[in-house]
Amino acid sequence: MPRNQQILLASRPQGEATAENFRFVTTDTPALQDGQVLVRHHYLSLDPYMRGRMNDSKSYAASQPLDEVMIGGTVGEVAESRHPDYQPGDKVVGMGGWQEWSVVDAGQPGALRKVDTTHVPLSYYLGAVGMPGVTAWYGLVKIIDPKPGQTVTVSAATGAVGSAFVALAKARGCRVVGIAGGPEKCRYATEELGYDECIDHRQHTDLKSMAAALKAACPDGIDGHFENVGGHILDAVLLRANAFARVALCGMIAGYDGQPLPLQNPALILINRMRVEGFIVSEHMEVWGEALKELGGLVAQGKLRPRESVAEGLAAAPEAFLGMLRGKNFGKQLVKLI
Repeated sequence: MPRNQQILLASRPQGEATAENFRFVTTDTPALQDGQVLVRHHYLSLDPYMRGRMNDSKSYAASQPLDEVMIGGTVGEVAESRHPDYQPGDKVVGMGGWQEWSVVDAGQPGALRKVDTTHVPLSYYLGAVGMPGVTAWYGLVKIIDPKPGQTVTVSAATGAVGSAFVALAKARGCRVVGIAGGPEKCRYATEELGYDECIDHRQHTDLKSMAAALKAACPDGIDGHFENVGGHILDAVLLRANAFARVALCGMIAGYDGQPLPLQNPALILINRMRVEGFIVSEHMEVWGEALKELGGLVAQGKLRPRESVAEGLAAAPEAFLGMLRGKNFGKQLVKLI
């Protein structure tokens, strides 16, 4: 069995996360037992939710334990199998974590899934045709539920979730306005991803300025919003929301370092009879099949062409992760391990 390089959570962040919160180790891979498979990871996914798991606080999921391999989605190839449903060479997606190899109990529901790379690149199963894509699908289809011609907005517009969101929303005849950081990302949003307009939040750093930008970009108001960030962006969206607007609340990355994110005008939710719903996509496994089928179709048709930021080698994961939290990535953040 191969030697395995791993990254563990060494300490919990005090405020902003740093590279010192992680520890790099090399261990022996245990021998396979019946029902297990050995997976060589090709790509590791880095996602904002991981920052929340680093805290020791009450949340929708258990905190990442100290001195254990960091949680994370992976895609790779079966190297050895003692399970009848998996053969060496099978391409698979799972939650292998921040390490080069994983031993997986393949019989556990949801532990491992075979994927077809004929028309969809393997790495896309961590982004557009994976958890982020299904997240966009659920928030749009099940919560926002837009009608043709309605205006929908999304923060973190050029990330893995936002890239899928715009393709799905345009397929439903919506006007789609994104919010992203920097002129390069905003150009990419409109010229390549298909947004009707994109607002640069770095140019609109307070509520008054962001609300004015949203008013100009959404002259007919906002019917649905997909929130990944929170803070003054959500406050500005509420000011522009139409009656019976829907907000799918997926992430609050502006508050991941511990600072509170109070709403300035929560009465707007009542005045506009709005629906604001938080969700965790892993709690809705019943929709994954339908969502992945549509997302895979959009990729095959060339209507969903997500961009990827790829760091090389496991040792690069901590800095790539911290950079992603600061918005340095362009599209889906991955670590290439092979």
